[in-house]
Amino acid sequence: MATKPPAGDPVQDAPQVEAPQHAAAGLPAIGHTLLMAQQQMGLRRTARTLLKVNQKDGFDCPGCAWPEGDKRHTAEFCENGAKAVAEEATLRRVTPDFFAAHPLADLAARSGYWLGQQGRITHPMYLPPGADRYEAITWERAFAIIAEELNALDSPDEALFYTSGRTSNEAAFLLQLFAREFGTNNLPDCSNMCHESSGSALTETLGVGKGSVSLEDLHQADLIVVAGQNPGTNHPRMLSALEKAKSAGAKIISVNPLPEAGLEKFKNPQTPQGMIKGATLTDLFLQIRIGGDQALFRLLNKLIVETEGAVDELFVREHTHGYEEFRAAALEADWDSTLAATGLTRAEIEKALAMVLASQRTIVCWAMGLTQHKHSVPTIREVVNFLLLRGNIGRTGAGVCPVRGHSNVQGDRTMGIFERPAPAFLDALEKEFGFAPPRHHGYDVVRSIEALRDGRAKVFFAMGGNFVAATPDTEVTEAAMRRASLTVHVSTKLNRSHAVTGRRALILPTLGRTDKDVQHSGRQFVTVEDSMGMVHASRGNLAPASRHLLSEPAIVARMARATLGAKSLVDWAEFEKDYATIRDRIARVVPGFDDFNAKVAHPGGFQLAHAPRDERRFPTATGKANFTAAPVEVPELPEGRLLLQTLRSHDQYNTTIYGLDDRYRGIKGGRRVVLVNPEDARQLGLADGSYTDLVSEWKDGVERRASGFRVVHYPTARGCAAAYYPETNVLVPLGATADVSNTPASKSVVVRFESTRQEAGPGNES
Repeated sequence: MATKPPAGDPVQDAPQVEAPQHAAAGLPAIGHTLLMAQQQMGLRRTARTLLKVNQKDGFDCPGCAWPEGDKRHTAEFCENGAKAVAEEATLRRVTPDFFAAHPLADLAARSGYWLGQQGRITHPMYLPPGADRYEAITWERAFAIIAEELNALDSPDEALFYTSGRTSNEAAFLLQLFAREFGTNNLPDCSNMCHESSGSALTETLGVGKGSVSLEDLHQADLIVVAGQNPGTNHPRMLSALEKAKSAGAKIISVNPLPEAGLEKFKNPQTPQGMIKGATLTDLFLQIRIGGDQALFRLLNKLIVETEGAVDELFVREHTHGYEEFRAAALEADWDSTLAATGLTRAEIEKALAMVLASQRTIVCWAMGLTQHKHSVPTIREVVNFLLLRGNIGRTGAGVCPVRGHSNVQGDRTMGIFERPAPAFLDALEKEFGFAPPRHHGYDVVRSIEALRDGRAKVFFAMGGNFVAATPDTEVTEAAMRRASLTVHVSTKLNRSHAVTGRRALILPTLGRTDKDVQHSGRQFVTVEDSMGMVHASRGNLAPASRHLLSEPAIVARMARATLGAKSLVDWAEFEKDYATIRDRIARVVPGFDDFNAKVAHPGGFQLAHAPRDERRFPTATGKANFTAAPVEVPELPEGRLLLQTLRSHDQYNTTIYGLDDRYRGIKGGRRVVLVNPEDARQLGLADGSYTDLVSEWKDGVERRASGFRVVHYPTARGCAAAYYPETNVLVPLGATADVSNTPASKSVVVRFESTRQEAGPGNES
């Protein structure tokens, strides 16, 4: 039997702390998976649902974007994927009676964990101007309110249309189509907060802003460098690929400020041997200081250049541009400054170099640890330099592997969710639909918040996600959101964003990945694109949580009809009736999707072309792969301060909090902890178990404070600290962003510590 949601909000500021673990998965993961699934779904529904996750005839996991191989396991999911599915397929329900019993002030005082545990939203809900709680509303009235607000704007650019990475290709294509027919490119999305730096760097250097490797490439690599990533929690199925690569002889270097259990040892729950013994994954752990990755790769590149025969001169000559300028910059790297920037020893870097030189096929994987710094784009460019030097682009078992966080975040961008669309995409859209889309750039996430703050944007529409909790500078973001005339959230479950509203607010409940989708033409499916460019179908198998739900494509189509009316040149009603008609139009607009319906009918889907990988052809401004030579940057750290990175717990996916434990790091029953190296803690007078306020420091002089964090002495890199988001997003200044990409610099926040002992309370989320 499924259990009821928690009635009260558990105290989260008095966690128990044990020693961190040194292996991931195994029996504990199975036990935890089954426990959480049973609590949300009950036993029968658990079996019926989990056996369809990531299967060719099933639904795509709503969690991460890690790909599946052609041959699938019966249980093709990880612990955190099962948690994501269980929370969506839950039997718990949030009805109009719930909203009647919980005014907005009550919801705003609750933790994200408590809100998420309440269950699936069953009816469209409306917060009228001046009201203290949401009330049920018809779909017709909801769309009329949206149309009224949008059509009253002085300019289409006063509207913002945000997209979460869970959104399907079909819904994303319709949303950007509606926004552009309405007249704006204001299409911020969650990519702006995560891999925008990767896309910016890769587009400039290789011509394609996506990864260049497949699962088979990982299995055939000689060396895999995993930098700024914790796959054991954030992409657990990646561990199986690393294990297979190791069994074939690959070496693995992990580069991270924190030791992570998943990269130490993986106890594969799919095999008896894996469960009992496990596989050691990392051959060399480089415990780098936060923000030191560019310096590390620059020195490695210098050492490669200086090693006779190490550079693939034929590849460099035939396929690259800018080598001489890069070479001159690389040769200026020196040991002393690199050791200071990275916190590594000379012996560690020399060992890494030996492994690099011994490899003919090298892959570099990375995630937010590289993308959320001021100098993230030049850091990733330096990674590309590293791979270009030895010809590791367009070679089997080699390439770039930015590991995407959300299940269709890459597909949404492919479908045109981008505030700075390519002219060729807009040309194709205009040719297909007959209207002239706007050509000026729109707002990304940070600029959207600034526009709301400054009164330049008035309507905020979110297709999924938890915008308020995901974004930086919490107090500024929430104040900006409250200035809107209308906020709209298309959601499956409650989250913090529903409690931070404009003058009017709507919650539009939608189908999830696990739900059957039946429209006028019959049962539908949607498609997604994984982190390695595979596009495949997703079909839910459960009865919807309520008969009052609409699918995401239906919501966009009806919103467009209500707003644009007879002046629209698009047959929105036809799109709602049959999603195949959406895919037919995608096929004529988006490169690589020709004959889309036929291709996606193939079990497992199809792989999109990638010119650098497939042909060693580089669609850049120079027509070649570009070496770059940016100056090396290192975050400045004043004396008596630490550099804080925000991160996830193991009971968390993005801003969704499944539980209050971080099993691998030894944290139980709480989230308000800050991990500090014992030597740094002693110098700062921070006793293990003491409580402190975290206060960030930035050039604007504004005090940003997160109160009541328990100090945990932890083996972080010296000078560095770590704490969970979204609780610490309050510390990240809105203006502290990566150059070029404008991604919030959430992984390098200068903080000081002020001792306190906050009173225990429910959640205590800043």
